[in-house]
Amino acid sequence: MAEENQGANPPPEQPNQPLPRNYDQVLGVNRASKTRWPELVGVTAEEAEKKIKEEREGIEIQVVPSSSFVTMDFKSPRVRLYVDESHRVTRPPTIG
Repeated sequence: MAEENQGANPPPEQPNQPLPRNYDQVLGVNRASKTRWPELVGVTAEEAEKKIKEEREGIEIQVVPSSSFVTMDFKSPRVRLYVDESHRVTRPPTIG
């Protein structure tokens, strides 16, 4: 068996690759698109908007006070951020 491996080239060493910076770099284009962000409850609207736009391109963010009335229409590129007086997210943001 040792004779079989004598002529084989060892695999080339991989250069140090930087760590991925977001899920798109790790999972590529084959991952399912995220439609809900429960982990953003309690963060500021600005932080939530940044995170959502990192994960989904072309999203329109609407910041809405929690006690406001909104239309019930569904729009796939829209995410509403319901916020309290301190501008923190109070409900899990979802697509629609």
